[in-house]
Amino acid sequence: MRADHPLVVLVDAYGTGRHLRSAFAGLGAEVVHLSSTPEPLKSLKAPDLSSYAAALVAADPVETARRLVELRPALVVAGQEPGVPLADLMSEMLGLPTNGSALSAARRDKYLMIEAVRKAGVRCARQFRSDDADAVAAWAREQDGRPVVVKPLAASGAQGVSICTDPDQVRAAARAVLGTVTMYGETNTEVLAQSYLAGTEYIVDTVSCGGERYDAGVWRYDKRRRGAHNVSHRDVLVPPEDPVVAELTAYTHDVLDALGIEFGAAHAEVMMTPDGPALVEIGARMNGAMHPDFDAACCGADQARASALAWLRPEEFAEEFAGRTYRRLREAFVYHVATDLAGVVESVNASVLAQIDEVESVRAVTVKPGPGDRLRPTVDLPSSPLTVHMAHADAAALARDEARVLALSKEVFRLA
Repeated sequence: MRADHPLVVLVDAYGTGRHLRSAFAGLGAEVVHLSSTPEPLKSLKAPDLSSYAAALVAADPVETARRLVELRPALVVAGQEPGVPLADLMSEMLGLPTNGSALSAARRDKYLMIEAVRKAGVRCARQFRSDDADAVAAWAREQDGRPVVVKPLAASGAQGVSICTDPDQVRAAARAVLGTVTMYGETNTEVLAQSYLAGTEYIVDTVSCGGERYDAGVWRYDKRRRGAHNVSHRDVLVPPEDPVVAELTAYTHDVLDALGIEFGAAHAEVMMTPDGPALVEIGARMNGAMHPDFDAACCGADQARASALAWLRPEEFAEEFAGRTYRRLREAFVYHVATDLAGVVESVNASVLAQIDEVESVRAVTVKPGPGDRLRPTVDLPSSPLTVHMAHADAAALARDEARVLALSKEVFRLA
């Protein structure tokens, strides 16, 4: 460790959390990785631990705090969803900049999240939680025939989410969730049912610094129904001058206040209903589809760099980002390719991937399953086998290129 460099501890830097390491390193920090679980989570893209100054595994809170004190860190920051409670607790115990632990559970448990928002007087859905599928169905029966959304309490990527139109569907959906394991390795011992929010759903990404905020991006979900599942097809960048952006971001700031998120990145999903915005859920971490180069090219900045500044150099964050909104420099969307294939992947066609990468609008391609992995029909984001970041100055060219990517995507995977 170098004494002349600030040291940052990243907790569970899975997936897009890995971009925080580069962002902090770019500001001259040394970065240590802290895992909240004894073994890595296999369902998430693991961090490259060789790129960190050290890699630690959490023990009990007192022992973990003692080990961190020896490192004299400047910050402890969550890199991905499962690391939020531990990062909140360690930063609080060490007297560092923190969102605090009092509302940590509400930043992960969707029932507690909505109740905290409701308590603050912010518009939200009606809801019910139980470990009994029959009790969930009985609650649905009381909703006067309105649709009900059934979901896990602490998953992401629409995993396990079903839209149900009658109590029997609710019961079946609840049973399908109970006892399963989320992408974060947590067993669903209870299930959440919420009133269906009709309208258009948006992503609202932010970065906070002592309560000052940067609105890093607003993306409109373009979804497709696949059975009982409403699956994201594309995340489409919304022009910041669209009046919906101001309404969505103001609402999201109220949600951040209600959940005590004063520092760092947040990724909210908000439904614009006929009555106004209503929270679907929020995570105290970066957008799971965030890609620094793509975001910088399309929005003028990326969430990772803005987050690193907010945590490590608040004065620079205030000058560059506080109170500001992203720009839309070109038409852009994140394309989540769906599949109907089922089976074990024998090989991934590298030449086809190269052809996708050469399509004019394509900025980045992420392949999720590899040889030996199981491919299943898409019902949520984790089961989308390809994520393609696309941008172009011309909307017609973007649509043309999307059709080309879709055609090529059908040839990427060879099943055993």
